Amino acid sequence: MPAAPRSGVAFTVVVTVLSVLGGGIMMLVVALSGAPGSMLVATALAALPVGPLVACYVWLDRYEPEPRHLLALGLVWGGLVATAAALVIQGIGGLVAGFSDALTLAVVAPVSEEATKGLFLLLLLWWRRSELDGVLDGLVYAGMVGIGFAFVENIFYLAAAYNGTDGLGPGGTEALTATFVLRVLASPFAHPLFTSFTGIGVGVAVASRRTSVRVLAPVLGYCAAVLAHAVWNLAAVGGARGFVGLYVVVMAPMFLALVGFAVWSRQSERRVLAIALTDAARRGLLPATDIGWVVDLGARRRSRAWARDTGGREGERAMRSYQQAAVELGFLHYRYLRGTPPPDFAARGQAYVERIARVRPSISFPGQVVPTR
Repeated sequence: MPAAPRSGVAFTVVVTVLSVLGGGIMMLVVALSGAPGSMLVATALAALPVGPLVACYVWLDRYEPEPRHLLALGLVWGGLVATAAALVIQGIGGLVAGFSDALTLAVVAPVSEEATKGLFLLLLLWWRRSELDGVLDGLVYAGMVGIGFAFVENIFYLAAAYNGTDGLGPGGTEALTATFVLRVLASPFAHPLFTSFTGIGVGVAVASRRTSVRVLAPVLGYCAAVLAHAVWNLAAVGGARGFVGLYVVVMAPMFLALVGFAVWSRQSERRVLAIALTDAARRGLLPATDIGWVVDLGARRRSRAWARDTGGREGERAMRSYQQAAVELGFLHYRYLRGTPPPDFAARGQAYVERIARVRPSISFPGQVVPTR
């Protein structure tokens, strides 16, 4: 594989530095809260939906799994950078500009929070564009950022409800339970849903050949994220009846529509991969007989089990390496066929082809013998 480009190093450095700064701000906020016990309880409760939500996005990402360290950085960015930046922006707005609570909920919070969350996607688009192949990738990264943000935000909301510092009552177990039901059980998808619009915009920009679309799509996606967030915030303070009405009529259908769109996008990735690898096989970049073992997820699992049974852990690692290279080559080749290849298309493509040629002689698929050189 080629050496990591400078843009990738710059991305990692910037995200790491901002995450450390954001973590420092979060630690300061926790220290000033004066209630570490309630913070621990709130953290445990806020963590409950994180695992299932992450698992859902990992499932969506199975055709071309994104680097796990980038997905983890998305979670960290949402939990530390985006939340810290949003707190600072809203705090300055309240102290300096005198924003009212209503204005903060309706405008300042949606604008600042979606901007700070969406910045991670823009950094990916700018410095790690090679990791973005379309809308589904945008959805996955947006989901990770949203999950991280919701996790940390819920900690503060739950702790404030229990301590009675949220301005809604005396606090205690009853207030904590109500906040838990509302934010953790009923709407854990809210922040991932909002930021998904930005992710869709970024994904559209990557896949488009038109400069105007590449510029406008992320902007329009961000505006949609802000609008959805603002509507949600207004409903949350509009009374129980208004909130339930908006939840049933708007938010739940919007969420289900997004789930349907994400599943459709996932199925489209199979079709895209098959088209691209078929063309790549015609050009002699990999054997055509291998395509089914790469495109079909069940066949991938069976071939890995076969490799493990016949070649041990080393054989399984070789099979995984081969399949990963073939998948990456397929999606890269599809961008070439669409006329939107990344700047490093030639170098990356050559690296994948060389890796395929190097590993292929050492693996076999079920029913095949190990090919010879």
